Amino acid sequence: MKIILTHEVSGLGAAGDVVDVKDGYARNYLIPRKFAIRWTKGGEKDVEQIRRARKIHEIQTIEQANAVKAQLEGVKVRLAVRSGDAGRLFGSVTPADVASAIKAAGGPEVDKRRIELGSPIKTLGAHETSVRLHPEVAAKVNIEVVAA
Repeated sequence: MKIILTHEVSGLGAAGDVVDVKDGYARNYLIPRKFAIRWTKGGEKDVEQIRRARKIHEIQTIEQANAVKAQLEGVKVRLAVRSGDAGRLFGSVTPADVASAIKAAGGPEVDKRRIELGSPIKTLGAHETSVRLHPEVAAKVNIEVVAA
C-alpha cells in the first residue's frame, strides 16, 4: 500500500515521504495513529505542504544539531512523578513528560516526537533516553525520575 507519512517514523522515513508498506502495517498502525495518510492523486498535493512545514521545524544543518546536542547533554533533567512505596510509578513517563522536563531544566525546546524511550519508564531512578535531532545526530539525555 502506498502511503504519505505525516510524521517521522524510525526506519521508514520522514514527514512528506511517499513510501510503500504492507497493508496491515498501514491500516492497523500508521493510519490510526495519524503517522500517515493514504496516497491519492489529490493527496500528492499535500506532500509539498508537509515538506515545507517539516523544513520550518527541523534543524537544518549538522552544526546546528551538534550545538543543540551539546546543550541537551549538559542539562541535568529531574522529573518528579507520583509513585508507590516500592518505587514503581503510577503509570509511566511519556515523551511529552520528558520534553517538558527538559524545557523546565533550562534546556532547549524539544519536539516530543523526536524523543525515543527504549522501554517505558516505570520506576524511580536514573534513566537514559535518546533525542533524534537530525538523521545523523542523536543526543543522549540522562533523566532522574524522583518521587513527587
